[in-house]
Amino acid sequence: MGGTDPVRGGGDGTMGASEASGGPPEGAAVALVDRRGIVAGWSRAAEGLLERPADEVLGRSVLRLLAEERHVRLPEDGEVVLRHGDFGTVAVRYWAQELQGSGFTLVLAVGSGRAAGAEQAEAVFRALLAQDRLGFILRDADLAVLRTNVLPGEFGGPPQVVGSVLSEVMDGADAARTEETLREVLETGRPLAAQEQHVRSFRPPHHEWSLSYSAVRTEDHEGHPTGVAVFLTDATEHWRAAQRAELRHRASAGVGNSLDIERTAQEIADTLVPRFADLAWVDLADAVLAGEEPPKNTAGGDLLLRRVAVRSADGPWPDQLLPVGATVPPFPDRPMVREVQEGRTIRIDRRAVEELLGDPAHVRLAAPEGGHSLIIAPLFARALLLGAVGVWRAERPDPFEEDDAELLTEIAAQAALSVDNARRYTREHRAVDSLQRRLLPQASTTTRVMETTGSYVPAEAGAEIGGDWFDAIALPSLRTGLVVGDVFGSGLHATATMGRLRTAVQTLADLELAPDEVLTQLDTLVARLAAEAEPGHRDTVGATCLVALHDPVTRCCVMASAGHPPPILALPDGPAHAVDLQPGPPLGVGGLPFETATVDMPPGSVLALYTDGLLRRYAPDLDAATRHLADRLSRLQRSEKRLPSLSRGLMAGGDGTPFLDDAALLLARPSALAPGDVASWEFPAEPDAVGAARNAANEKLTEWGLEGNAFVTELIVSELVTNAVRHAGGPIGLRLIRGELLYCEVTDPSNTQPRLRRARTTDEGGRGLFLVAQLSRRWGSRYGQNGKTIWAEQELVEDFPE
Repeated sequence: MGGTDPVRGGGDGTMGASEASGGPPEGAAVALVDRRGIVAGWSRAAEGLLERPADEVLGRSVLRLLAEERHVRLPEDGEVVLRHGDFGTVAVRYWAQELQGSGFTLVLAVGSGRAAGAEQAEAVFRALLAQDRLGFILRDADLAVLRTNVLPGEFGGPPQVVGSVLSEVMDGADAARTEETLREVLETGRPLAAQEQHVRSFRPPHHEWSLSYSAVRTEDHEGHPTGVAVFLTDATEHWRAAQRAELRHRASAGVGNSLDIERTAQEIADTLVPRFADLAWVDLADAVLAGEEPPKNTAGGDLLLRRVAVRSADGPWPDQLLPVGATVPPFPDRPMVREVQEGRTIRIDRRAVEELLGDPAHVRLAAPEGGHSLIIAPLFARALLLGAVGVWRAERPDPFEEDDAELLTEIAAQAALSVDNARRYTREHRAVDSLQRRLLPQASTTTRVMETTGSYVPAEAGAEIGGDWFDAIALPSLRTGLVVGDVFGSGLHATATMGRLRTAVQTLADLELAPDEVLTQLDTLVARLAAEAEPGHRDTVGATCLVALHDPVTRCCVMASAGHPPPILALPDGPAHAVDLQPGPPLGVGGLPFETATVDMPPGSVLALYTDGLLRRYAPDLDAATRHLADRLSRLQRSEKRLPSLSRGLMAGGDGTPFLDDAALLLARPSALAPGDVASWEFPAEPDAVGAARNAANEKLTEWGLEGNAFVTELIVSELVTNAVRHAGGPIGLRLIRGELLYCEVTDPSNTQPRLRRARTTDEGGRGLFLVAQLSRRWGSRYGQNGKTIWAEQELVEDFPE
């Protein structure tokens, strides 16, 4: 041995070169050698490695274990070939370390193959730990960190500390979810590949990450699980880019689907919460809500805004914040406010908000409890500030970043175009709606024998105004014309066509034509309008129309339809049903006659005329919708006697479907005309008929207490009956009707139109109709199936002057 140590380790207590490779693997053979090289200790692992029991080795030189004996000192570590059993050899890798103060050296050895595997494993460890793009975490059976390269500043995810567990480095919910997944790997041995995990740190500075991780179970040499090796990559940027892309898509698809301004504003808020922010609000200028352009204001802190839409991730909008409908208080005139007025986005924290506003009451209105980060993006279009979008983060710990501000700017710019489109549509919609309503008659009319109420509801926002209309026309002899129609198409041209048709109906009403004749004339007019239209629009010019004529004397209503739904008649104490009416073609089609139907309308009954826009609110199928409308009218009539309330009830009925088309409704309820208010006679076409008619009229006026009308009535009766005797023949009918006015009618079998002319001073006749025109309030004629009727109206004179 020469007094020298055959095996010497590092004198400083380290493993020497073995430390660089991480030292011997677990379960190595161990021998204790004194300064002379004599084996003083021999482990069971050593017995197994060389197949030599301790009694054969202890007390002998360690050099005798070499396959080739050498009397030199062995290096501190290396590879040698040892004797194995009686005749064999085995290559081993050994490490030596001097035990200070004892005079002994500890030698550890393993088979060379196993040592190579350990070195390779350690090399892999070192390579993994040196990565800055691939995270590696070795966890033990309790999922505590053994070795890792996920340290502060060295990896994108939350930093890991040796000995830490998941709940110490990430949010509790995220930790529980990840731990459950890793324990499954540990228990089953099934590896996990490319698992996505969203991670939030709960300690400042707060961040969010998206990690893609894989995990495999680690085992000892006997196959027992010892822990989990986790490999992860930072997918945060990809995740955020995907989030931004998704939010852009949601904004593109979800904002601007409606041409209603307030609904568009709500779509903006709904898009941003909860995916982007915890709270969002949208403020718009009052002028924008009215459809007008906002004022160009780039100075001062009053943005002239009103809160239109809000959204909170937690549910209800916080009570202390500015509510929907409230005016936004003026801001101090600061550069930050001017930036918004000029169309630039600002990103600030709560402290900056408090410094900007100053007033604690204003801060409470603007900043939610716990809100720490705010972005305000202007809704800027055509160099006009339409409003602003604000988003807060309160529950989320991470503040908004510059990328978030750029994203909101992009979304707000796109949304501003939708808001501006809705604003311009609102302006046009209101203009057309105003024109439409101005063209319609007054909603309610009341005469002695008829009460009517009309209702018109434009299509819901997002659809253009159409050409639905209704009319109630007071005709001579207490008769009433009822009209409802629906022009094809929508917009200004439909409204203009409706105005022309309503004017035509008013004119035809003065001619006192029958309902089918009125439709025939309207059909000709619509055909003329279609011929005047541009070639591409001729097929779109048309209308449906229903005309009804009520006579209080006969208590009958005659009606005709041009492609229009039949009216519904509700009797006073009976059910409501659609009138059996055969509709003709729509106006403008031509070629077919229009048929009439006559129904009895006792006093107190209700006749409902409507357009198909109302039916579609009750059911898609028009026949089913008509039945539902009739049932509702029947139910409402039993409890509601006022026509305006009855009309509102019918308009509000149905399944709640929005009015996708204009809807018009006209309700008419006749009143009783006392039998004593009507007197009629019939005379032969003889000269004596004039005196007899005059006397009969005078007696009836005396009975009615209208002696003040007797003189004028006698003259009118004399002139009209005289003309009938001379020019028309008999029989001659005379009828007096007492209502708001006194009506005098003379009927004859001739269809000759009476003409008013001025007689010359030398003429012996020709002054009859001139006198009638001068003495009456108005006069006219109408034609029936057999002859004509000339009528004249007078104001009632109940007090006869003495």
